[in-house]
Amino acid sequence: MKLTFHTLDVFTARKFGGNPLAVVLGADALTTEQMQSICREFNLSETSFVMAPEDPAHTAKVRIFFPGGEMPFAGHPTLGTAALLASLKHKPGCSFETTITLELPAGLTPVRVSRIADRVHGVFTAPVVPFHAPVTLPSLEETAQALNLDPADIGFDGHGLASLEGGPRFFYVPVKSRALLEKAKVLEPYWSNVIKPMNGVDAAYLYTRGGDGSATAFRARMYAPTGGIPEDPATGSATALLAAQLLTAERLADGKHTWQLEQGYEMGRPSDLTLEADVKQGTLTAVRVGGCAVSMMNGVLDI
Repeated sequence: MKLTFHTLDVFTARKFGGNPLAVVLGADALTTEQMQSICREFNLSETSFVMAPEDPAHTAKVRIFFPGGEMPFAGHPTLGTAALLASLKHKPGCSFETTITLELPAGLTPVRVSRIADRVHGVFTAPVVPFHAPVTLPSLEETAQALNLDPADIGFDGHGLASLEGGPRFFYVPVKSRALLEKAKVLEPYWSNVIKPMNGVDAAYLYTRGGDGSATAFRARMYAPTGGIPEDPATGSATALLAAQLLTAERLADGKHTWQLEQGYEMGRPSDLTLEADVKQGTLTAVRVGGCAVSMMNGVLDI
């Protein structure tokens, strides 16, 4: 069986930045085991597999894998896959604007994709509105020990430890400064002692205010070593879930809110993401994440 694949750098407008992604087209005949093996062969944080949609009104059915298993939803594979499918439908160099509708295990996910000159940009709507997960959180002391921090380094401006859910689950750790964000790293066995008791959580998302201290800019890092991802350059799903934390910590008013986020800078893969959230009567009603994607290479898998 020969299958075409493409790789892209996602959440960046420049090659060799952002989060790398492999996309395998025509994957309908692959088994789950084959998909997992191909994902491990690419050795990237995630690989997406594109199949015919169950509903012909939609663009494609997509399954997403990371080295440790399958994910119901992930941000950079969603955006990158949609950007690729939209680009393949149009002539190179031609500007366009279209909607790609993906069938993901977490739910139907529309992605608005546009290209102006050679710049491809997408915005996806999260399939699940994020919420605080019913998880017993570790103490500040345990969390700090696992991340090479002091307890006093954690928390700022109403932001505290949280576990958020919206398909996947993440553990959110706000830190007081960019210097502390740069200092942070996973330390064993303390990391495993913190993560294992948190049912369904294997990743920590650390974040702080942006360099100018703006309330609409943040910088983040994401660690998931037990899931085979020592550090992720750009995590669209975790960015989407952050909206639930911002809703409570920032006491968001009704209306549309927008934030700019940086991730991956500390690991040499600078990524830029936009987060949008709609709030009505004090409740999140929709969350969107946007960014650019750049094609890198393509080839043929011989299975």
